[in-house]
Amino acid sequence: MSTNTGMDQHAGIKAAAVATFVVFGINGLVFASWAARIPAVTQTLQITSGQMGTLLLCTAVGSLLALPTAGMVVGRIGTANTVRCAGLLAAAAGVGIAMSLSATSIPGTAVSLFFFGIGIGLWDVAQNIEGADVEHKLRRTVMPQFHAAFSGGAFVGALVGAGLSNLGVDLPLHLMAIAAVVVVVALAAPRFFLPHIAAAAPGEGEPKPVKGPSAWRDGRTILIGVVVLGATLTEGAGNDWIAKASVDGLGTSESTGALMFALFVLAMTAMRFLGGRAIDRFGRTAVLRASMGAAAAGLGLFVLASDIWLAAAGAALWGVGAALAFPMGMSAAADDPRHAAARVSVVSTLGYISFLAGPPLLGYLGDLTGIHTALLAIMVPILVALLLAGAAKPLKVEQPADAA
Repeated sequence: MSTNTGMDQHAGIKAAAVATFVVFGINGLVFASWAARIPAVTQTLQITSGQMGTLLLCTAVGSLLALPTAGMVVGRIGTANTVRCAGLLAAAAGVGIAMSLSATSIPGTAVSLFFFGIGIGLWDVAQNIEGADVEHKLRRTVMPQFHAAFSGGAFVGALVGAGLSNLGVDLPLHLMAIAAVVVVVALAAPRFFLPHIAAAAPGEGEPKPVKGPSAWRDGRTILIGVVVLGATLTEGAGNDWIAKASVDGLGTSESTGALMFALFVLAMTAMRFLGGRAIDRFGRTAVLRASMGAAAAGLGLFVLASDIWLAAAGAALWGVGAALAFPMGMSAAADDPRHAAARVSVVSTLGYISFLAGPPLLGYLGDLTGIHTALLAIMVPILVALLLAGAAKPLKVEQPADAA
């Protein structure tokens, strides 16, 4: 390999890393722009927390239908085209949500959220597969930084949501502007992605590649998925309900609730930027267990504190604990590059069952106990994730010869 060829390949990998970082960030911006203004949605549509939970369930159903097929979609059209199609679908659904809210149409909002969930689900798996490809090419831990981009985008989205709420800007106009940003990024950024290469045929004496259906029968993959399922519920619940819980349980204003959500996301973002070093130094299992302990402590402080400043400290600690579980799960699923696409798809599906379906169920529980108190139910899956954290221990596999 010539020097120029090597430099070109390295530049291509760096460009792919930057593009992946941007795509993760916009994904977070889209999600938080919606989540930070959930209180405004409940007010606009005049619905309860339980009814809002039903609307959130529409998003969950859309994503959960898309996630199991995402690996196959990526295999057919590649990560770049999958992100393009998913981004355009999410943007179109965002316009539908805006129009439905303007018409105060609950059915229209529900249908739009369903297609929004499909777009976000396909987008998320594709970006994680691309992130795993880049991570293997770079031969160093970068997945937490990609997820930090998601959290950073979510932080910006939360601040924008808080600011627009404080200024009295209508949510439909907000969503239309975000949809325009998504269209631009979804069409431009993926052109720098690495081409996703399917698993090659095994050499003599090597095991056959694990295909999609077989990945669902791989014990380690399923255990990682269960860990991620429990761990990501704390992130999903924080994203969807921390603003509403602050308003209902602490008596704050809507804008203050959005700022509490922003604090939660900022803590996650900071931890994800620092997380790669912590994981390399202490190992996945130790960091995952420490993360779950911090999440439990922060959640308990947020719910039980009667003072806004103590609750804010709890929200920050909760965000720190929620930061690394999902990226560690993605890295663990992708330890063997030959099987990364299928296994990332499986773990993503299991993780998003809780990330997307858990918060709506909390909404139903919130109708009985109040959403602020209902958040304590997350303690159970956090403990399950803590107990099974050893499943994420790195595999010892030979890296591809062409890794840079």
